[in-house]
Amino acid sequence: MPHRSFKTVESIGRTLPDVEVTTTWGQPTLKVRGKMFVCIASHKSAEPDTLVVMMDFADRDALVEEDPDTYDLKEHYLNYPRVLVRLSRVRADALRDLITGAHRFVGARVQKKSSGRRRPRPPHTPAASSRRLYRK
Repeated sequence: MPHRSFKTVESIGRTLPDVEVTTTWGQPTLKVRGKMFVCIASHKSAEPDTLVVMMDFADRDALVEEDPDTYDLKEHYLNYPRVLVRLSRVRADALRDLITGAHRFVGARVQKKSSGRRRPRPPHTPAASSRRLYRK
């Protein structure tokens, strides 16, 4: 299997809209509208040349179960919607799908947050959780 590097990841990412190539925790990173969607893993628990790819938990768990030689999950990453991908093991078509999927996943979340601004609650209205505390 050919060795893949972040240059391969970067070349795929540059074909997508609103992508910025930068660094996070000293490692090369792709961001969409300022939010990371792919980077080289920097945590000490991750193997060298491992990619961190954002995705929902169900997809992540399915990939790890289906192909644990390529996809990994360390304790540090358990509570985050991302998977570790061994660049030396991932197929070219799967890498492209992972990157475009992560771009879509994070891009949708960023867009949802910016368009779904909550209206501020009037100052005299207690939060729903506070109201429950005072009910008899």
